[in-house]
Amino acid sequence: MRRLIGIVFALACAAAVVALTWPTAFGIERTFPLAQVISFRVPLAAAFLAAAALALLCAFIRPVRALALALAVIFIAAAGVNGALVLQRGVGTDALPEKTDTSVRVMTWNTAGEATSAESIAQFAVGMKADIVTLPETTIETGERVAELMRDLGQPMWAHHAEYGEYGITGWDATSTTVLIRPELGDYSVIQSSLDGSSNTSTVPSAVAMPVSGNGPIIVAAHAVAPRQEYMTQWRSDLQWLADQCATDNVILAGDFNATLDHMTGLGIDGGTLGRCRDAASASGNGGVGTWPTDFPALLGAPIDHVMVTPDWTVTGSVVMRTLDGSGSDHRPIVVQLERTAG
Repeated sequence: MRRLIGIVFALACAAAVVALTWPTAFGIERTFPLAQVISFRVPLAAAFLAAAALALLCAFIRPVRALALALAVIFIAAAGVNGALVLQRGVGTDALPEKTDTSVRVMTWNTAGEATSAESIAQFAVGMKADIVTLPETTIETGERVAELMRDLGQPMWAHHAEYGEYGITGWDATSTTVLIRPELGDYSVIQSSLDGSSNTSTVPSAVAMPVSGNGPIIVAAHAVAPRQEYMTQWRSDLQWLADQCATDNVILAGDFNATLDHMTGLGIDGGTLGRCRDAASASGNGGVGTWPTDFPALLGAPIDHVMVTPDWTVTGSVVMRTLDGSGSDHRPIVVQLERTAG
């Protein structure tokens, strides 16, 4: 009987480990509370290693030795798979390639509202030579101030935004998302459904900016609601809505998704990560670097901010900026360099 109980316990532990390491096997990657746990792959791997060490200590107890050794193998394998997944996605590159005349640089930064000054945003955007800047939790007043400061620094931008008013929550910067676009990309306008909320993310707004002139991409400044227990349904809906925005060949989708690549499993088509969009950070060595929260070292955090692009764009580099952790925001900015895909 003791042996049977041990086998059942080991199998239960193995099932739990598979659920945490490869939740898509059970289709539970977007369920509470698993969605929250799998956001932090490196801490999860460390927890499995700690469990393995404890199991090895228990192996010195003769009656449970076989069970303890079996559990140690399970936990070590789980730690290895989680660590390998982070390494595969990339643990950080330090710099972007030299910008060319045809390059487009996209920056996204959840500024946490007034926690980040317009001066900090403008100086960083100009320093990174950003052509597109998406700013979740940033009001249009702050966005226009950033655009003015960037103009004074020699890099003018047009400011656009979407916000929730009478049908959302007022008095909170998270109800506004701003996008800055360099005039050389052409004239842009935020579509009416973003402005009136008739087609948008559920609780905090995203902004879909369409080119009015020129051949620039559709630009989606994204902000999905955080997957708190009471918002899980809305969060899943937001991810599907964002995937639906990547239906054509020429889309740049950037912002705070409140989701890692694990949460997006099954939402891609034609080889994409989300709709037809592919994640730029994981394509360029930064997909495992945490963007939230800045209180944690980057490799211990959750990579929930993304720049994603459809097939018209080729990713040539990216960087998750870790030197701005004291700027006020609890998110790290990402900058991605893109080129038009040949052919």
